Order: sequence, then structure tokens, then C-alpha cells
Amino acid sequence: RTRRRATMSFFLRAPCLQSLKQTTGIVGLEVIPNGRQVLGDLVRKVLFDVRASIPEDAGYRKVVEQTYEHRLAIIEANEDPAAIEAEIGSGQLEELVAQAKDELGLIPKMAEWKPWVFDHTIKIHDEEAPANNEAEK
Repeated sequence: RTRRRATMSFFLRAPCLQSLKQTTGIVGLEVIPNGRQVLGDLVRKVLFDVRASIPEDAGYRKVVEQTYEHRLAIIEANEDPAAIEAEIGSGQLEELVAQAKDELGLIPKMAEWKPWVFDHTIKIHDEEAPANNEAEK
């Protein structure tokens, strides 16, 4: 009996086991044991898909590339999930995985909708310009 208690005590104190994440603290968002790897793979897929589907000069592509290139650099530079989360600053790895999955769902829709293409002109009205109508003076 004493031996079992000592073994349990060892496991509870082992540094490698203390760092294992038990919960995200977010209802419905389960811990991903290999979150760094999963996130890295999804980030690479986002970058591949946006480059394959969206024109280079589209603002959407520019923002997505900038965001996910930044995230990929952080993931590749850090082994520690907590360091990745802190440096990216947009939530836990599990939340970042959910964001990347959402982006992967949005890319084909944006490619279909093409919001960067429009066939109308935009007239800009400057409210501070002097009035041309004598009645307004």
C-alpha cells in the first residue's frame, strides 16, 4: 500500500505530466493532444488553398496570407504550446485550430463570391466641399 502511494506521488510530481493539458475550459472545445502539429498542418493548408483559389491582388488573400504566415513562423519557432498561444495572442491552440478550420471553409466561398470583383463605380461625396447650389448658401 505504501508503494502504490509513493508511485502515485511520483506521477503527480513528474514535470512532464504536470504540463499535460486536461481541459480547454471552453464548453464543447476538447483538448487536442498534438495541437501544435494539427495547427501547423491546418495553417499550411490555409496558405495553400488561399494561394490556389484567390487572386494575388485580392485584399482577402493578402490579409489571410499575412495572418497565417505569421502564425506559421511562430509555430515553427516554438515547441511549447503555451509559448505559441502567448505569441499569437488569439486564444488556445484548440481555438486557433477552430479558426483555421473556419478559414478553410470560407476560402472556397470567397472564391465563388469574388467580392474583389465589381462592375460599378463608386461616387464619393465630400461633405466638406463647398456647395454649388446658391440656395444652400
